[in-house]
Amino acid sequence: MTTPAGSGTGFGSVSWWGLSPALDLQAESPPVDPDLREDTEHTTPELDVLLVGSVDGRHLLRTLARAALWPRRRLHFYVLENNLEAVARHMLIFSLALEEPEKMGLQERSETFLEVWGNALLRPQVAAFVRAQADRLARLVPEPHRLAEQLPWLSLSALKFRERDALEAVFRFWAGGEKGPEVFPMSRLWDSRLRHYLGSRYDARRGVSDWDLHMKLHDRGARVIHTREFRRWRDTGVAFELRDSSAYHVPNRTLASGRLLSHHGERVAARGYWGDIATGPFVAFGIEADDESLLRTSNGQPVKTASEITQHNVTELFREVAAWGRPTANHGTPEQVHGEGPGSPERAAPSPEFTVHFLPLGSAQTLHHKSCYEGRFQLLYVACGMVHLLSPDLGACVAPGGHLIVELARYLVDLRQEQLQGFSARVGELARAAGFTPQNQDRPSETFARFYKSGDSACLRSHAAVQSTTPPPGALVPPSVQPATPPPDALVPPLEARNPPPEGLTQPSEGKTPPSERLKLPSESPASLSEVQAPPTGSQTPKPGSLPRLPDTQPPISDL
Repeated sequence: MTTPAGSGTGFGSVSWWGLSPALDLQAESPPVDPDLREDTEHTTPELDVLLVGSVDGRHLLRTLARAALWPRRRLHFYVLENNLEAVARHMLIFSLALEEPEKMGLQERSETFLEVWGNALLRPQVAAFVRAQADRLARLVPEPHRLAEQLPWLSLSALKFRERDALEAVFRFWAGGEKGPEVFPMSRLWDSRLRHYLGSRYDARRGVSDWDLHMKLHDRGARVIHTREFRRWRDTGVAFELRDSSAYHVPNRTLASGRLLSHHGERVAARGYWGDIATGPFVAFGIEADDESLLRTSNGQPVKTASEITQHNVTELFREVAAWGRPTANHGTPEQVHGEGPGSPERAAPSPEFTVHFLPLGSAQTLHHKSCYEGRFQLLYVACGMVHLLSPDLGACVAPGGHLIVELARYLVDLRQEQLQGFSARVGELARAAGFTPQNQDRPSETFARFYKSGDSACLRSHAAVQSTTPPPGALVPPSVQPATPPPDALVPPLEARNPPPEGLTQPSEGKTPPSERLKLPSESPASLSEVQAPPTGSQTPKPGSLPRLPDTQPPISDL
């Protein structure tokens, strides 16, 4: 079997790292209104940002690291993901980034972050840290008061109770609730995914990785990624080898996620690795740098590798975040502030410099129903795998004059150039239907599409909602679009009762189908347990002109 270019199967159904460089969200947001600045002379202006599918927190870390360069603002990040494992990784990454210097030094923190974030295998010391932090977080999640005292920057109050219970189960699994490496055999799972992806090209996998690197990533601007590090990641899943290679042998349980697979005609829950095996985690921090000397070339070749640049950038981020300061108190949710939630306090507690709010899974199309979210956000960020959620309903949450940033598919190596152009065109159509206008740029970015919401967008929202349901001629929309998730009664509760998922395994978001049409993203063939255990046979040929499914575009459950 040969997997042709353009199939998109190398990106899986879950994203664990970003496919674009980290952004300073304050630089992307509209400036503070001068009239508002006069009205709030004795208070701190606030910036509310909604991030849909940001996955790894890189934009948040970059924003916090650069906060000292901007006028003081209180930052509120609202994070919306489609699986609880991504929420758990956010919490783990931020608890690591904000660890007290007395407990963990700067170099140790940055190295631990790189391994947990981008490596399939960990050193024993790092694995022990993950178990300890996961056990701590598992005990804090069910106790809101202790959580507010120890992690004042975090707010889980918007999550449903069942989502908090499932989040606790994820941490319990990370903490070693199920013993033994056979519970999550990462090396075997990685090799199985690789065999299924490459098919008959598996024996020539080094040549395939070299082609993808030099003819795709290098041509698209990621020239600092070295052949040796890219080959190693493609073969083993270890992107950042900071010590001897023999030290990495403990599976990274934070990369585990759940999925329903077809087995003998029934759907059973299984845990595995369903993430990226094509591009790698080098793009987020490893291809750009504030220090231009890191990008210097000699004889046409970069002097530094992407791993070295990533380590430098992450270390500087953590240093700047530590110098900026750590929060000291919690602020609460918008419902509590506006008196819409139960137990609203009469006097709000002092708020920290920033707060990360996690929103319920699948709530992108219902946020505007709450007055506290309608027209609230000055900036909306949408990852390339969540573009199908961009709709007039989501646009209603952005304030007039607010900005929209959409991550493009530039670094998805399975996409051909014409598919990248088609994806960018479809993003523009969805953004305009949601009430946004493209920003005027001298040199448009190939990595991000930027828009703004004009003041009269709200009155056009209802008209845009009707228009968005009818794709224009030539739009990248499949002839028949299936809902992202079947109705709740189609999720086979009796089957799940007969085959309960393992501890720590959660299912993806049960979000509603967006009103706008999806991008043309052919779904993978129905998964089966044999795909996890051995490479499949037969042939796989995508439909002509089809646009491959991007990470997080559909929850894994919809693949069945």
